[in-house]
Amino acid sequence: MKRADVLLVSIVLIAALAFLAPRWFTDDKGGPGKNLVANIMVDGKLFKTVQLTEEDQTVEVRTDRGYNILKVHDYGIEMYDADCPDKVCLGFGFITLPKQTIVCLPHRVLVEIAGASGGDDIDAYVQ
Repeated sequence: MKRADVLLVSIVLIAALAFLAPRWFTDDKGGPGKNLVANIMVDGKLFKTVQLTEEDQTVEVRTDRGYNILKVHDYGIEMYDADCPDKVCLGFGFITLPKQTIVCLPHRVLVEIAGASGGDDIDAYVQ
């Protein structure tokens, strides 16, 4: 390796660390005092809003397409059971961060974590 190769590799590594470093220092995880909720949507309409708490709770979503059972615990939510044929929704796992989602396409169920206020901050203004 020549001096220019070492310089190029070090620049690429520094650029990669610059993109990853903000993830390590942000504190947008769930937990006490974060007041996160899970919005459960069925067919694009709000079915229920659930407060994410440490205590165990189950939410049952029954439609004419089938059922989904969600489990809330440890300030997060997960798809616990479903009767869809492929069971892909069970693979999303336990989610705790804002804007994370669980989707069950056969039943048209969407679960998304949001802040308790329900609104997102403005990203930009367009004229």
